Amino acid sequence: MTFEEPEPERPLVFAHRGASAAFAEHTRAAYLQAIADGADGVECDVHLTRDQHAVLLHDANLDRTSDGTGPVADRTLAELRLLDFSSWKGARIPENFGARSEQFLTLPELLDILRGAGRPIGLAIELKHPSPYQLKLEDRVLDVLRGEGWDAGTSSVDNIQVTFMSFSPDSVKHLLRSVPAEFICQLVDDIDVDELRDELSLGPWLAAPSPT
Repeated sequence: MTFEEPEPERPLVFAHRGASAAFAEHTRAAYLQAIADGADGVECDVHLTRDQHAVLLHDANLDRTSDGTGPVADRTLAELRLLDFSSWKGARIPENFGARSEQFLTLPELLDILRGAGRPIGLAIELKHPSPYQLKLEDRVLDVLRGEGWDAGTSSVDNIQVTFMSFSPDSVKHLLRSVPAEFICQLVDDIDVDELRDELSLGPWLAAPSPT
């Protein structure tokens, strides 16, 4: 009798800021293209506007990805809607991906786009810090998700599986009060193991990785 080895499980593919190689990052076109490409999930970065809307942008300032300038947090949503967030990429947007004025997205708008995927899809949300609104960012994002029907126990809303991540240990600790740990990721850059252990109250089980 012979046994066939099972096929290795394929890693999940998430589109970073949408299909950001094809279209301007975080835009409607980028996320619609990611869905069309068959991505298992998408990633987004979230900031708060002056009037406390959760919007999709990586940078704390507008200069790199729009024709505006200055901090995102100083603008209202209505003011941000007047800016161009797609032309800098130099990619022509197909008509079915929306007009230039429709490319800037809020978190609820991204959820609507992902609902339209017609299949299960992941959403990895990065909470961007430092934020002038501090942990109000996390509270607002969770409020938005709850308003959209998000279930905290499964961290899902309709066909969307939601996960959270941040470089800020304070953000992660705050999220852990409302979200099961399996849906939260602590991002790290330059790692000081002792400092990270203390900030997250992880105890002595967290050790430095062995050299390879």
